[in-house]
Amino acid sequence: MSASISLRCGRYLLDLDRPVIMGVINTTPDSFSDGGMFADPRSAIDHGLKLAAEGALILDVGGESTRPGAMPVSVVDEIKRVIPVLDGLRAAGVPLSVDTTKPEVMREALALGVDMVNDITGFRGQHALEALAPSDAALCIMHMQGEPRTMQHAPHYDDVVSEVGAFLAERVAAAEHAGITRGRICVDPGFGFGKTLTHNSELLRNLPRIAALGVPVLVGLSRKSTLGRITGREMGERIYASVAAALLAVVNGARIVRVHDVRATRDALAVYDAMNDPRPFESGGLSAQLRLAPV
Repeated sequence: MSASISLRCGRYLLDLDRPVIMGVINTTPDSFSDGGMFADPRSAIDHGLKLAAEGALILDVGGESTRPGAMPVSVVDEIKRVIPVLDGLRAAGVPLSVDTTKPEVMREALALGVDMVNDITGFRGQHALEALAPSDAALCIMHMQGEPRTMQHAPHYDDVVSEVGAFLAERVAAAEHAGITRGRICVDPGFGFGKTLTHNSELLRNLPRIAALGVPVLVGLSRKSTLGRITGREMGERIYASVAAALLAVVNGARIVRVHDVRATRDALAVYDAMNDPRPFESGGLSAQLRLAPV
């Protein structure tokens, strides 16, 4: 790539010239792919350390399921789920992200020193942007049509790429207006969040148009039902499809891929990177993409 790309993530400056993997840690009992597996804080912390060792340069901790049909979780319950895990991962040596829509949870996580906030509603909640503005944390602004409980009930767009792009552009502008620098912002087109297989395919093919917004693009397609419809595979059998989707996203301009299967994705991206970068790719070299941010 001709121009260097970086993202300020709290304590860290993340070099995005090479693609970066975000590892998923669900502390919920009802997440679509691994609900209940990491509901205990100790198991979630151990899983996060494992993902970091496998090559995840961001760990994303969520305490509320966003699967289609999911019911809301109270602020108190969500805080009880995510804060002990984030606290236990503070020494993991990689940026920590909290996946939440609630400003109250954002503030608790930011007070603990979280490096990124990932909001599926695009920080449209009252006081959400205000909670982030005084910090150095990164923001992942995502597009979603509707809300998790009903988002897959006949989603409709006249032009999905244009509409998603316009929404993300408006939210980036809103964040900047709230005093958040562009260097802290990335965007996610929200695959599977109020979108059909056709919508998801259109977005993936036209991802360069989303990247043209001028901020890094994060993509999460890992294990999603779209991949199940394409392959006919059940949830636990979508690792190969997920890796292929992550690779296609990177080819089309994504700089961060949010995945469950870090080791497999890391190997696929290492091969792709080695074939497209004249610099030799060495095992473990991804750590060079992380450095402490200047104070």
